[in-house]
Amino acid sequence: MSQLSKIVNAQRHFFQSGRTLPISFRKEQLRRLRTAVVAREKRILEALHRDLNKSSFDAYMSEVGIVLSEVRFALRHLRSWTRPKRVRTPLTLFPSTSHIHSEPYGVTLVISPWNYPFALTINPLIGAIAAGNCCVLKVSEFAPSTSSVLADLIADAYTDSYITVISGDAEVSQNLLKEHFDKIFFTGSAIVGRSVMSAAATNLTPVTLELGGKSPCIVDRDARLEEAARKIVSGKFLNAGQTCIAPDYLLVHHKVKNDLLNKIQNTIHRFYGINPQQSEDYARIINQRHFDRLDQLMASGRILFGGDRDRKNLYIGPTLIDNIQRDDAIMRDEIFGPLLPIMTFNDLTDAINTVQSFPKPLALYYFSECRRHQRTVMNQIAFGGGCVNDTMLQYASPYLPFGGVGQSGMGRYRGKASFKAFSYQKSVVRRPSRVDLPLRHPPYKSLWLIKKLLR
Repeated sequence: MSQLSKIVNAQRHFFQSGRTLPISFRKEQLRRLRTAVVAREKRILEALHRDLNKSSFDAYMSEVGIVLSEVRFALRHLRSWTRPKRVRTPLTLFPSTSHIHSEPYGVTLVISPWNYPFALTINPLIGAIAAGNCCVLKVSEFAPSTSSVLADLIADAYTDSYITVISGDAEVSQNLLKEHFDKIFFTGSAIVGRSVMSAAATNLTPVTLELGGKSPCIVDRDARLEEAARKIVSGKFLNAGQTCIAPDYLLVHHKVKNDLLNKIQNTIHRFYGINPQQSEDYARIINQRHFDRLDQLMASGRILFGGDRDRKNLYIGPTLIDNIQRDDAIMRDEIFGPLLPIMTFNDLTDAINTVQSFPKPLALYYFSECRRHQRTVMNQIAFGGGCVNDTMLQYASPYLPFGGVGQSGMGRYRGKASFKAFSYQKSVVRRPSRVDLPLRHPPYKSLWLIKKLLR
């Protein structure tokens, strides 16, 4: 038996012991997690700086802080989430009561990415704990400092038979996927997501896939351009563009294009200085392979602004690329970097048609002061989540389920949606044992009554 199989079997025995089921146990584990994170806050921030050059503010806001907020939210609402929900019972089942119970899957697997290596590991874990599961966390080898801190944090807080961290390359992930898990939660690219789903099909394991795609940012002619520029720059260049819900391309009305682009350039200078490489608030590309991929994409169109790069230090500056065509290389896949291709439109129908020519995106952002146009965009375009007159805020609320649609993902998490992602719904009918209706048993009679009751 392999070491991975031993870990999975140990967790299955732990789960089958029933120890994870009491609400008191789940709350205690969430409190342990919060205590462990707070105690290692400095180490976590330092690790994120080493892996991605994230500033302390950026790392706390987008990773540590959002995790602590998620733990607090789960502790506050866990009892109500776990309470069996009574639902109506049809007259044909009288006298009975009907309830829906949220039950844990069992042994779960979370495969996390490198771009937000702390938050996108721990946030799904919070859902797994809250729902009463055991969990194996496969962390990314591309963020080694953060993965090391995560391994120490989890090992100190929990036993391996309950929650454990596995590190390693793609081969380790493939071997993990050969094990029989009861639920798999994956965050990453669509290409790898297909492989995860294919492996899960062997055991008919349910999956949540958090993927990505070409997330558009549409700026209409009536938008407040100064505010739009500020929010676009903030959303696009956070973490050097290595964010699954970052604006992937800009669709701007042709009449306001030049004005908007001037404001975006001025905003970049205001946020990161004349030389963003010297800014403490500007991150780095994760590794040379991703650097080279982005470097090749810069051959598309015409660089209007930025384009400076330093392979040795994994730096690519905020870059605006104009004269982009629908079939350019930069428009074929998610960019996942600080490159913002620019396209124009003449009217809203034109913009909607452009977005719909791509697979359904994970996010969409629309800037306009017209409520009617806002409703049109929200109603006519399919996407996972998004904002009107802002970017990326949809992930910040634990009240909003987060996830994609179509090729950008399946399933939802954050807040209660995380609890539901790691639970299945058990339906139960209760009735007095002394009550029985003879007409439901052979020999069957009274068809007329059955028709009357069921029509």
